[in-house]
Amino acid sequence: MSTTVIEDRVKVVLAKVLDNGTTADEIGSEADLVEQYGLDSLQTITFLLAIEDEFDLELDYPQLQLDDLRSVRQFSTFVARLAGQAG
Repeated sequence: MSTTVIEDRVKVVLAKVLDNGTTADEIGSEADLVEQYGLDSLQTITFLLAIEDEFDLELDYPQLQLDDLRSVRQFSTFVARLAGQAG
């Protein structure tokens, strides 16, 4: 699965979690999830659980760093690594 496909799916999940009228198409790959989209702690947990469901994988929380959540692209790379290991 390409990183672009993963990014697109991450954006769809993020748009659902934000639930503020932002569409997946409006979310930039380099946008900071916390600073630009105001993802709070509860939304972050909801987002991570939704990502697990979307990609049918278990996130490696001990390995997850705040920097991995800095942008859709960085987080997608993290998910791609996990998906590669799972597959």
